[in-house]
Amino acid sequence: MTTRGKVFIAGAGPGDPSLITVGAAEALKKADVVLYDRLVNPELLATYASEAEHIYVGKRSRHTPFSEQERIARLMIAHARLGKTVVRLKGGDPFIFGRGSEECLELRRAGIEFRILPGVSSCSGVPGMSGIPLTHRGKAANFAVFTGHAAGGALFGIDWELAARVDTAVFLMGVRHLREIVFNLITFGRSPQTPVAIIERGTMPDEKTYSGKLADIAEIAAEAKPPSIVVIGSVVEIGEAIGQLGHEEEPLQPFSLPHQDAGSLQPVAQPQPYIVNA
Repeated sequence: MTTRGKVFIAGAGPGDPSLITVGAAEALKKADVVLYDRLVNPELLATYASEAEHIYVGKRSRHTPFSEQERIARLMIAHARLGKTVVRLKGGDPFIFGRGSEECLELRRAGIEFRILPGVSSCSGVPGMSGIPLTHRGKAANFAVFTGHAAGGALFGIDWELAARVDTAVFLMGVRHLREIVFNLITFGRSPQTPVAIIERGTMPDEKTYSGKLADIAEIAAEAKPPSIVVIGSVVEIGEAIGQLGHEEEPLQPFSLPHQDAGSLQPVAQPQPYIVNA
């Protein structure tokens, strides 16, 4: 009788290896096979999964056939059916424009046991590491995250009225369509003077930030390349005021925990309330 393995759908964080979660790090230590994406920092594989088989399944954003996603599903299922522990490691969080839910559905249909390990999303982690808050009292009470990339090279399905009025708008994978994003936001009522920051290769040593206004950001950031995140709203000014205070002098180092099964991680016990008798 064939022993079935298990698949972890895990987020690797936005790039800096110190931003991986405890659960994902422990899953990598147990892995027999790691299927990893283009934006996964290779230091994570070397630090936590050096003995595992590494299979690159990164997709090129504009040139990925549908069959490539099918191949990923087949690999996960095939290795799990051989009794292996598989980690499907994705940049950021697997459920935020990461197709993690689609892969979970494929595993469910195949009867494969899996566990979801959320990651630090680039939509919040990258601006946060740069000192840009997505919300700030008196300036931004809400935010929304949009994809700046779509199959076929065109934007679709974006609620531009919402994007124009939300306090903070974040576009992931948006630099290729920056001019279109700017045009639509202004067309739907966003002020051309709205502050904008574009963070290229966020949280990494070669991170680069472009800042300006909605009216001129396309020219200022003409050289920006993927992966980049676009943050639009007055919170960008807070980030400029914070400046370099949001950065560490030296990058944080990956930590090492006592070995334990990621599938059996237990929540930390909560302290009992202290009650004063009247």
